[in-house]
Amino acid sequence: MKERNLPINPNGGALKGVRGMMLTFIDDPFLRNTSECYTIYNDGLAVIQDGRFIDVGEYADVIGKYNDLTDIDVYDNSLIIPGMIDCHLHYVQSPMIGSYGGSLLEWLNTYTFPTESKFKDKKFADDVARIFFRQILSQGTTSANIFATTFASSVDAIFEESERYNTRVISGKVLQDRNLPDSLKDPDTEQSIIISENLMNKWHQRGRQLYAVIPRFAPTSTPDQLQLAGELYQRNRDRGVYMHTHLDEVQSEIDWVTRLFPDRKNYTDVYDYYGLIDRTSVLAHCCIVREEEWQTLHAKDCGVAHCPSSNLFLGDGEFKYWEAKNAQRPVRVGMATDVGGGTNFSVFRQLGEAYKVAMLQDHSLDAVCSLYLATRGAAQTLHLENTIGSIAPGYEADMAVIDLAPSEFASWRLQFSDDIWQKLFVLMTLGLDNTNRATYVAGKKVYDRRREQPFEYADQLK
Repeated sequence: MKERNLPINPNGGALKGVRGMMLTFIDDPFLRNTSECYTIYNDGLAVIQDGRFIDVGEYADVIGKYNDLTDIDVYDNSLIIPGMIDCHLHYVQSPMIGSYGGSLLEWLNTYTFPTESKFKDKKFADDVARIFFRQILSQGTTSANIFATTFASSVDAIFEESERYNTRVISGKVLQDRNLPDSLKDPDTEQSIIISENLMNKWHQRGRQLYAVIPRFAPTSTPDQLQLAGELYQRNRDRGVYMHTHLDEVQSEIDWVTRLFPDRKNYTDVYDYYGLIDRTSVLAHCCIVREEEWQTLHAKDCGVAHCPSSNLFLGDGEFKYWEAKNAQRPVRVGMATDVGGGTNFSVFRQLGEAYKVAMLQDHSLDAVCSLYLATRGAAQTLHLENTIGSIAPGYEADMAVIDLAPSEFASWRLQFSDDIWQKLFVLMTLGLDNTNRATYVAGKKVYDRRREQPFEYADQLK
């Protein structure tokens, strides 16, 4: 990543500054020497205009260039990082997060499908979307790749609330025309594609909103729907439309796919056959992946979402980052909460869970690699690494402020840590719910834990 200073736009908005210790990634620590993959500013200053960073560096080196910069937020005993990015979650499962389930398929039938059926009601969808955004923003998440559900009302609700905060969100109508209750099933396959395309034309690239073609997973779509979905995706891929689905989560699911699609070589081949595997495809879970499938995902330059909390809660397969990041054929990987299979809305807390998932398989993840997966790595997974995920000139000014003293015990414990990476690992491991102090979306502080009104819509802020 080549950093550059951008000239002030004399006709643009006022300058905004954010000052404090800063961390941003410039390369992939899974594939490069770790010390060359990040930049730390011990007393950093980010200068923002019109929602983008125009300059970033040490305060002493930057401040003298901006005589008109008087509005500066200063953070002590904190670490400013790029806004975190959630590569896969279901906002429509927020009402049933934490529900007991003996297996993935039992959990879906008992809790998930009945809950998602309620989103035909636009008011219900609006209420959930409002609560959902408060949860992710309070945790420092500024961008997310989000499943809605069958109904257009569920798509409109999530994009409308995203617009109010000006977050960069990917979402879309879920396509599902078999093997689930009638209350959630697409009643007409061809009509389901027409509805999805209409929503795409309404929302894709409207402000910061992006659209995804979303077959839930192969077993809940007929071959006809997968074929039509693939055609819709391929027609629109070059304008930045995504494909988002699940892949290779648990063995019982894989066995089911094998029975439903006996002519396909593997689960990935099902999606590939129908034109659903391409550059902007994002596949969630990928816990039990054959080598030939990794080869396909690498060749097609897809993104993979690691959902560690969900791996542990649902007892699914366990993601193997060392397979995905094989230097001979690396795959783009980003972190994900997978709410409601995941049990919290915090990408940062997922990092501690990812460490546990790796340790169960005789591997480990350090703080450098973990935080990369939550920021620049997640942006790369979504092919947005030139837009979000870094604090650098030209990037959209999304930031999270990590509190290095979120509680009395944490503050006491961190005094025994020698550097910022040790401190971050401790905070990841403790899994506190109040680690994030403030959240900036396109340069505006939409969340501040210490403000009388913690949440503010972007258009309500100067």
